[in-house]
Amino acid sequence: MVLLMNVWCRSVASSFGLHASRSCRTKLQRVTSPTASVSAYTSVNRLFCTNLRYKRDNNVILIGCPGSGKTTVGKILSTHLAMSVLDFDNDILEPYWEMAVGDKLSQVGADKFLQLEGDVLLQFQQQNHIISLSGSNPLHHTAMKHISNSGIVVFLDVHINDIIARMAEMKVDRIVGQGKGVHMEDILKYRLQFYEKWYDLRVICARKDSPEIVAEKIMKGLKRYHTMRNHISTRSSSSKSATVNTEEGHKNFLQVVREGLASDGGLYIPQTNIPYLHADQWSRLIGCSYQEKALRILEQWIHPEDVHPQKLRSMIDKGYKMDNFNCQNVIPLVHLRNNQYLLELFHGPTASFKDAALQLMPQFFTEAVKRCDNNARYLVLVATSGDTGSAVLDGFSKYSGDSGTLVMVLFPENGVSLVQKTQMRATLGDNVHVVGIKGDFDFCQTSIKSIFNNIELCNQLLDQYNIKLSAANSINWGRLLPQVVYHASAYLNLVNDDIIKMSDPIDLCIPTGNFGNMLAAVYAKAMGIPIRRLICASNSNNVLTDFFKTGVYDLRSRNLQTSMSPAIDILKSSNLERFLYFITDGDGDTVRSYYAQLETKKYFTVSKEILNKIQSEFIADWCNEEECATTISSVFKEEGYLMDPHTAVGKTVADRHNNEDCPMVIASTAHYAKFATEVLQCIGLDTPSDDPIRLFKQLAALNPRPGMHQELNNALHKPVHHSGVIDGNLNDVVSEIIRFIKIIS
Repeated sequence: MVLLMNVWCRSVASSFGLHASRSCRTKLQRVTSPTASVSAYTSVNRLFCTNLRYKRDNNVILIGCPGSGKTTVGKILSTHLAMSVLDFDNDILEPYWEMAVGDKLSQVGADKFLQLEGDVLLQFQQQNHIISLSGSNPLHHTAMKHISNSGIVVFLDVHINDIIARMAEMKVDRIVGQGKGVHMEDILKYRLQFYEKWYDLRVICARKDSPEIVAEKIMKGLKRYHTMRNHISTRSSSSKSATVNTEEGHKNFLQVVREGLASDGGLYIPQTNIPYLHADQWSRLIGCSYQEKALRILEQWIHPEDVHPQKLRSMIDKGYKMDNFNCQNVIPLVHLRNNQYLLELFHGPTASFKDAALQLMPQFFTEAVKRCDNNARYLVLVATSGDTGSAVLDGFSKYSGDSGTLVMVLFPENGVSLVQKTQMRATLGDNVHVVGIKGDFDFCQTSIKSIFNNIELCNQLLDQYNIKLSAANSINWGRLLPQVVYHASAYLNLVNDDIIKMSDPIDLCIPTGNFGNMLAAVYAKAMGIPIRRLICASNSNNVLTDFFKTGVYDLRSRNLQTSMSPAIDILKSSNLERFLYFITDGDGDTVRSYYAQLETKKYFTVSKEILNKIQSEFIADWCNEEECATTISSVFKEEGYLMDPHTAVGKTVADRHNNEDCPMVIASTAHYAKFATEVLQCIGLDTPSDDPIRLFKQLAALNPRPGMHQELNNALHKPVHHSGVIDGNLNDVVSEIIRFIKIIS
C-alpha cells in the first residue's frame, strides 16, 4: 500500500510538472488514504463511478470562503465516497512553492499571487478526486473554467459571521485582499460573486453546522444531482418510474418546458422526491431579496446541466427587475387587519399573479428551443380565463429572442373582463395571435389538450409548416415551478418582520380554479415551509370544494357559471392531476385510471384512504357573488383597501376559517383595476361607461390602496390589433391555428 501511495504521489506531482518530495508524499499519504470499510453512502459512490453523463472526470470540487470548512469537509467526504482527497493549498501549492501559501502571498503581492496560483491550477489533470480549492482560486477565470469542466463544483454557502469567527479562531491573517483598513466582511462579500459564478451545486449551511453535517448535506446534494434531471408523466406506469435515465425516454427540464404536455395526456413532474430544506436552511434565506430567494429555491429543482445556476441567476434578475415589477420587494406581503396578510401578486407588468411565472417561463422556453436538435418553429397555444393570456403575450414578446416562437391565445369572448380583453387585444407583434371564443374557458382548455393529443394533426403541422406545439398554461411545468417561490417568500417575510418565529405555522388561503397556485403552495409546504392549513377558496363553480369534501370529482349535470371572478370559472382543474399524483405517492396507474374515467363517465372517486390524506392537507369552501361583493365593499369602507373579486373570494372564505391563532395569508391574485366595472359596482358606484380608460380614471379618483397600476393604464391606451372571434367548436379552432400559421409562414 505504501508503495502504491508513493507512486500515486509521484503521479500527482508529475501532473504539475514537479517531483514529489518526502514531505509531500507523507502529507498526501496522510490525507488521501482510502477507507477500507463499506460506507453507508455506497449508492452515491456508485453513481460517481458509473454516471459520467454530466461532468467529464468525476471530481468533486469544493469552493467557498476561507474558513468555510472545505479542507475538513473534504476529508470526511473522502471516507464516505471512498475517493482520494486533495487540499489545494496544503497538498499542491505549498509543496510546489516549497513555502507556506501566506508567505508566497507576502512575497509576490495579491495580483501576482492570483496569477501564479491560477497557473498551477491550470495544470491539474487528476480524475475521481475530492478537491478542496483555495478561497481565492475562483477569482481566476481561466483556471476555474479548466477545473470546473473536470467535475461537480460544490459551493459551501456558509454564513459570513460563522466564517469570520472561524478565521479568528484559526488566526488567519493573510488572504488575498486583506490589508490595513480593509474589513474581512467586505472581502468575503466581494468574493461571493466569484463563488456563485462557478458552482453546480450550492449547499446551504445552517449557522454553526458541524463539518459532519455539512458533509451529509453535500452527500444528499450529490445524490440529487445525479437523479434530479428526469421528469415523467403523471400517468406513467408505476413500474416504469423506477428507471432513472433520460436516454431511455425520460425528459429533462428543458425538454418538458418545450413540450408542455406529455404524449400520454398527463402532466410532467420531476421523477425524484420534492427537494427539502430544513428550518435552519430556510433561516439562511431570511432577509434575502426576492431574486436571491428565487435562485436558491429554483436551483433545488432545476439541474445545472439544464439551466446552470449562473444562467438561472441572469434569468431571475432579468425577469424580476424593477422595470417589470414596479415594487422593490417584487411580491410584497401587506398587513390587512388583525392576523390577516395579503400576498400582493399583481405588481408585474400585466397586473396578475401569472407574471411571477411568465417573466421566467418564456426565458426557459427560449433556452429550450436553443438547445433543440431540430430547426422546427414552436407555436405556444394558450387557453386563458383572462390573466394568463396577457402575461404570456408580454413574457414571450420580451424573451423569445430569435427563437421564432409563435403564440396564439384563446379566451372566452364573454368570460373575461373588459379590461382583460382590451389588454390582450392591444398586443402588438407579428408572431402573436389573440382569438375570442364563443364558449367558456373549459372549452378553450379542453380544445388545446385535444389538439396536443391529435397525433395526425401534430404531424401535419410539422410536415407541412415545420411547426411544433407547446403550452404556456400551468400545465407546463416551467410555468408552475416559479410560483413555489412566492409562497415560501411570504413565510420568510413574516419571520423577517418578527411576526412569527422560524418554524411557527401559518395558514394560507388561495382563490382556486385550475389549481396551479394551490399546487405551488403544496410544493412549498413539502419543501419545508410550515403551512398548517391550505384553504382552497372557490366561487360558485365549486367542483373542487365538493371533491375535497366527498372524494368524488363529478362533472355530471354541472354547467359552468359565469362570475365576476373569471380566472376561477373552471370545472376541469388541470393541476389537480399533479396533486393526485403527489397524494397517491406517485401512483401513475391510479391517476391514469381517474382521468380515463373522467373522460368517459364525467366523474371519478378516490378511495377513503386518499380522501383522508387530502382532508388532512386541505380545507375547501366557496362563496357566492353576493358574499364576494359584500367583502369588496366592507374591506374598502373599513380599511381603504380595494381588492379584486378573486382576492375577495379568498378573503370571504378565509374569514370563515380564521381562528386567529396564527397568521392567515391570503393570495391576492390580480389588481382590482382589471375588474373595474365589477369592483365599482360592488362598492355602490355607477359605471355608465364601457370605456376602460374612463373606468380606470373613476377608480383612481377613489385614491384606494394599493395605488393604481401604471403598466395596466398604459396598455389601455394602445390601439386594438386583434378583434377575431370564432365559434366554440374544435374544427374552427384548428382552422384558425392553420390560418395563423399560413399568415406568418
